[in-house]
Amino acid sequence: MRLKRQPGLPFILVTVFLDTLSFGFVIPILPALIATMTPDKQSQAHWYGLLLGSFGLAQFFSAPLLGALSDRLGRRPVLLVSILGIGLNFFITAIAPSLWLLLVSRLIGGASGAAFTVAGAYVADVTSKEERGRSLGILGAMFGAGFICGPVLGGFLSSYGLRLPYFAASGFCLLNWMYGFFVLPESLPADRRISINFAKANPFSALLGLAKVHGIGSLVWVFVLTAFPQFILQSTWVLYATFRFGWGPRENGFSLFIVGVAAVLGQGVLLGLMLRKFGDRRTALLGLASSTVAYILYGLATQGWMMYAIILANLCGFVAAPALQAIASKAVDPRHQGLTLGSLNSISSIMSVIAPLIGSQILGAVSGFNPADWRVGATFFVAAIAQACAFVQALVHFRRTDPQRSPILADS
Repeated sequence: MRLKRQPGLPFILVTVFLDTLSFGFVIPILPALIATMTPDKQSQAHWYGLLLGSFGLAQFFSAPLLGALSDRLGRRPVLLVSILGIGLNFFITAIAPSLWLLLVSRLIGGASGAAFTVAGAYVADVTSKEERGRSLGILGAMFGAGFICGPVLGGFLSSYGLRLPYFAASGFCLLNWMYGFFVLPESLPADRRISINFAKANPFSALLGLAKVHGIGSLVWVFVLTAFPQFILQSTWVLYATFRFGWGPRENGFSLFIVGVAAVLGQGVLLGLMLRKFGDRRTALLGLASSTVAYILYGLATQGWMMYAIILANLCGFVAAPALQAIASKAVDPRHQGLTLGSLNSISSIMSVIAPLIGSQILGAVSGFNPADWRVGATFFVAAIAQACAFVQALVHFRRTDPQRSPILADS
């Protein structure tokens, strides 16, 4: 795939990197910022959960709508407005004197958080079906790269003041907006734009509509069952490792760094090789199977070094999401790419609210056990069950939509 032949793609990659970089170096600082506004520990926990959940909830409702708007107005204006909204979120956070204003900023950020969704639609516009899976994988690799650099830069900036990373993040967004305003071409031709049906642009109608599309159908449940364990892992990783292995901020930060490196290698390098050799379907199935095994091993690990080994051994697990997105993207009318990817993104958004609630309850229930007890890994065992169900659902779906051959034995 030759990205340099598409002048808009470098901007899209930079946008995803800067967005992830910005979120990566401000989110870890949020608990400390909340603590400056309320000394009560219980209140801090309440507000932290509320601020995280409000972002995901706002994004759940806005992602399909903004995706549909990009199908009507074009990708460029929606991307630019989204970037400004995210920048405004960071700026308000930087100057907010109260927790309620922080909540407003998070709602703005969630409602504007369609940059990744519309970026995916942009990639779908300018790449062929054969290139799409690898293109979306490179997009995911930039996401991982931002995740690697964000916490490091955030930690450095926060040493000069808790609010400085938020000012820096808003500045990055402004620079990115200016870059896009002057260099980003529109990817969606006027003859491929469609009118907006607002009744279908809400997340519930959009997902029901996707479930009726030939080639997607029950694949929607695969996205649900894959997003659920992903957000269980993200929300409980630090607490789990701290309890079971006695890790501190340094070890936890390094482990997240390794996750980011694995994401870059998996989606930026391994995905392209697997797509060429196995095709979309088998690549997705191999990724789902690898992740299922990894979740089980995370739960059984008795030494901290084992977690690092499992992360690196699970490189294949990072290819599932872009492969599934490519399959969904190819199945729908090109005029509905924005709504499709926005609807799928809304699944991740609502899972980012639901999964942490369930994961934290499970972790709390086993927190009284000895750290060496295998039951302490219950959160990861639940995640493994969900991921295994996703694998089975995907396998059944692929056989139903192409009954003449087995996706395990044939290319997509």
